[in-house]
Amino acid sequence: MDTIFALASAPGAAGVAVVRISGPRAFSAAESLVGDLPDARRAGLRIVRGSDRAMIDEALVLVFGQGASFTGEDVVELQLHGSTAVVSAVLRELSDIDGLRQAEAGEFTRRALENGRLDLAQVEGLADLIEAETEAQRRQAMRVLSGRLGEKAETWRLDIVRAAALVEATIDFADEDVPVDVMPEVTELLVRVLAGLQSEQRGAVVAERVRQGFEVAILGAPNVGKSTLLNALAGRDAAITSDIAGTTRDVIEVRMDLGGLPVTVLDTAGLRETEDLVESLGIQRARDRAASADIRVVLADGDFVPDVELCDGDIVVQAKADLRGGDGVSGKTGAGVSELVDRIRTELSGRAALIGTATRDRHRVAMELAEGHLRAAIALGKDGESDLIAEEIRSAVRALDSLVGRVDVENLLDEIFSSFCIGK
Repeated sequence: MDTIFALASAPGAAGVAVVRISGPRAFSAAESLVGDLPDARRAGLRIVRGSDRAMIDEALVLVFGQGASFTGEDVVELQLHGSTAVVSAVLRELSDIDGLRQAEAGEFTRRALENGRLDLAQVEGLADLIEAETEAQRRQAMRVLSGRLGEKAETWRLDIVRAAALVEATIDFADEDVPVDVMPEVTELLVRVLAGLQSEQRGAVVAERVRQGFEVAILGAPNVGKSTLLNALAGRDAAITSDIAGTTRDVIEVRMDLGGLPVTVLDTAGLRETEDLVESLGIQRARDRAASADIRVVLADGDFVPDVELCDGDIVVQAKADLRGGDGVSGKTGAGVSELVDRIRTELSGRAALIGTATRDRHRVAMELAEGHLRAAIALGKDGESDLIAEEIRSAVRALDSLVGRVDVENLLDEIFSSFCIGK
């Protein structure tokens, strides 16, 4: 196996830059640069020298032995001064050493997966952690990275394997009298796993929204103050405002952090009857995006409330409170804006409380597949079809194994690791 190396910290000038080396020649390669290495897991200050023995930099050196590193291989990390010239010189020296090569995107993490240091769900959690923009995303990613989904999957798997063993026993001894009817225990095990899968699936949809971001659509008649409200929420002129009705023709999106939750606020075209082809297309797009949004904020104009299908959690509020007075919201003066934000945050926080440990559509699909096979096995149990029950149970095990990367995931790996940076 090749020994790989890469800059593991962000490129560009910085106070500290970290170069990581992983593989069977990691120790010898590092020794050629810094001389003797410090003891494992103990930092040591060393002079970094090139092949001509000229000093390149002074660095802290960390050593991790096989089985005790991120990748599971011998690993050395050089904490250098974050000069572009220093980093380039060190990477150039490493590239000249036989048996070493530059790491590919995500290759360190891929080796951690292949060496059993992480399961596939943890790899996805790490990718989410790197991309996390809000506190909710960070917490969610850490739950997955900590291995909680893998632990649940393993618990479910053990119950299913126990059920499979009981069913297989009835097949193996089909010609003999089995002293105990195993189906009650098999059914109990499968029902227990089924309950766990259903509970986790309920939180998976919300978790996916936290990972990708919730959507809040602002709806209302033309010139009711939707764009002004969006600008007030964004704290900048994200949308053009005008007294001319129908100014907004397309959906305008602003990404925000509301109480640690990632939220995209949508400013949509004013809802009205029109013969203008372009405006009518914008109105249809507004209705389509609003239908898929998590919350719809409908701005009422006096007694007029646009014809919008509302769902639980949607908000109807009077617009232009600066002109009408009373309760309502005004993007122009800021009246009621903080109260509106609090209502949105409270609603989304309540939904986020339902989050489980499954965070991706892939997780949900795998659990749905396992659930389907378990339901089939339970139904067959009423007829005592042991062979068919055993096959359904085996299929459920395969579905759970794909959840954490034991089987049937090769086609996913390239896509997953391509989102990683080179040094990860």
